[in-house]
Amino acid sequence: MLLLSLVMTQALYSEPLRPQFHFTAEKGWLNDPNGLVYHEGEYHLFFQHNPHGTQWGNMTWGHAVSPDLVHWKQLPNAIEPDELGTIYSGSAIVDPRDDSGLGADLIAFYTAAGGKNEASKGKPFTQCLAFSKDKGRTWTKLGKPIIPHIVHENRDPKVVWDPDSKQWVMALYLDGEEFAFFTSKNLRDWTEQQRFSMPGVAECPDLFSIPVQGTKERKWVFTGANGRYWVGSFDGKLFRPESSPRQVEFGAHNYAVQTYDNAPEGRRIQIGWMNGGSFEGMPFNQQMTFPCELTLRKASDGLRLYRYPVKEIEKLWGAEQALSSERTKATDLVDISLDFAARETRTKLKVNQHEVVYDPITHVVTALGRSAPLAPEKGRIKLRVLVDRMSVELFGNEGRISMSTCSSPVAEPSISVETPEPKTMRAVFRPLASAWKS
Repeated sequence: MLLLSLVMTQALYSEPLRPQFHFTAEKGWLNDPNGLVYHEGEYHLFFQHNPHGTQWGNMTWGHAVSPDLVHWKQLPNAIEPDELGTIYSGSAIVDPRDDSGLGADLIAFYTAAGGKNEASKGKPFTQCLAFSKDKGRTWTKLGKPIIPHIVHENRDPKVVWDPDSKQWVMALYLDGEEFAFFTSKNLRDWTEQQRFSMPGVAECPDLFSIPVQGTKERKWVFTGANGRYWVGSFDGKLFRPESSPRQVEFGAHNYAVQTYDNAPEGRRIQIGWMNGGSFEGMPFNQQMTFPCELTLRKASDGLRLYRYPVKEIEKLWGAEQALSSERTKATDLVDISLDFAARETRTKLKVNQHEVVYDPITHVVTALGRSAPLAPEKGRIKLRVLVDRMSVELFGNEGRISMSTCSSPVAEPSISVETPEPKTMRAVFRPLASAWKS
């Protein structure tokens, strides 16, 4: 009761368990990121939200905007439950040619989750559309589903533009490990083109075209909620995988991943829900991962997605400081970088109560109860670790692997590193400012 009393007197965004550079709702529950779209200088982040409590329920699209993916301003809720159901996950796009005929600048696609409230009890899950004519400040629902019920709790429509076939494409989750693709010219009438299954994957599909770094070639990438992905081709009707399912994320808490549509300079930026953590006594519950830029690169084992924090985090950087084997006091917000030779002895980074260990014999990095393969590149290993009050996010070899994990704050934050060859290691960290206060 004492903690709760103290929290009630805290200003919002200054609470003791409030992440300081990861997005959280002002109040209430948060889960899947929805409708990630960039438009006229703003990154829009919609999200699954319970505005009436700190536990899952009353699913509504919350809404926030940012000029830089770091500093966020929460706006009024965008899409509210209605007679068709509560508002489940989906996507948003800019409609530059007014293909919809609605005269809208932004269009959102979401699942009406029938049967989840009294007004919609007994109704099926359907896919719906809402549109905005004022940069996302107000939204109007089309009034009827654009795709009727198909099977079970079909949901999570992701819509993208295919410039080659000059049509819109929707990826939709059906049931189990099954997904479907639909196409449309006007964003309101949709034709099913393909059904397929992806082993080990369910929910929250994402589909996007991305260049192969350093070439003129582009590939299509399909991901599921847990971030597992296929690299392949798409001919306007069929997606054809050209790889086995692969993964870049190996942490315990990164789910419902989605990427931004219409991002400047063609960037492909991903955010996920950090599905865990304990925020007892707080007016909010749950947080997002820090935004990461995806690149597709040629590796020795084929094309691979790399996932790395967006450069805009530099807006929060303090002065660089050297890191050694001596226990160094630090703030609870830090950005750590290690670059070392992968020799025969383990390298160990200690961050508060956690250890990050690289084993050069097995080529495995272990952190916060999880492990990931990480082979040296030109004989060296690079590790990047972002530490917020309630999370630790690790990136290996500039994003070849990532590990996103919820954590807990400590009274006296500290960092140290143990390495067999300190003279050949670059070990530094930078304190980070609060995105809510800077």
